[in-house]
Amino acid sequence: MTGCAPLWHPSPNFGPRRNGLRPQLIVLHYTAMVSAEAALSRLCDPAHEVSAHYLIGSDGTLWQMVREDMRAWHAGAGEWMGDTDINSRSIGIELDNRGDHPFPDPQMQRLEALLPRIMTRWSIAPEGVIGHSDMAPGRKCDPGPRFDWQRLATLGFARPARRSNAATAATPQSFRRAARACGFTAEVDDATLLEAVRLRYRPWGEGPLCPDDLTPLLD
Repeated sequence: MTGCAPLWHPSPNFGPRRNGLRPQLIVLHYTAMVSAEAALSRLCDPAHEVSAHYLIGSDGTLWQMVREDMRAWHAGAGEWMGDTDINSRSIGIELDNRGDHPFPDPQMQRLEALLPRIMTRWSIAPEGVIGHSDMAPGRKCDPGPRFDWQRLATLGFARPARRSNAATAATPQSFRRAARACGFTAEVDDATLLEAVRLRYRPWGEGPLCPDDLTPLLD
């Protein structure tokens, strides 16, 4: 899909970025609503006090609601790499998806056209492209287990997961250290942290912590 000019649909739900902060993250969400139009209405309704910079429909339609230099209200409470106020540090992209079905190819193609433009404008590294569940573990689960992070990583638009056949001993302590080094610094219990990391790197994972949970976090 070529071109990435968004349809401008301004939301009143925004403000200035605080403390001179600028975007260093891109946070991906799913809308969990019945349609892109319903999500657009909510994201632009002052009564709901939520917004995002962009919304991508399942057919690839792209809307922009907030200018990138402004602070949209999409992330809420959370932490990444030891930093809070993620709204002031990020650009939010909503994807029209309920969370229980695959993300259509036209939507993914539009996201893949949008991401490098934002990353270039703000010098955001692939490691700075994260999910809502990454920075708000236990509170949020989007973009969910059906989102294809590996597809983005292959294109250089997200952190790749390490793949290795060598088993690495995994303990709660070693897992937490590795997760924190990758950015998962929110204060949560071991089970919640494991769930958040699995959502990002191996959503098919089940049961107690195992070496395969640790491996994707290692450099």
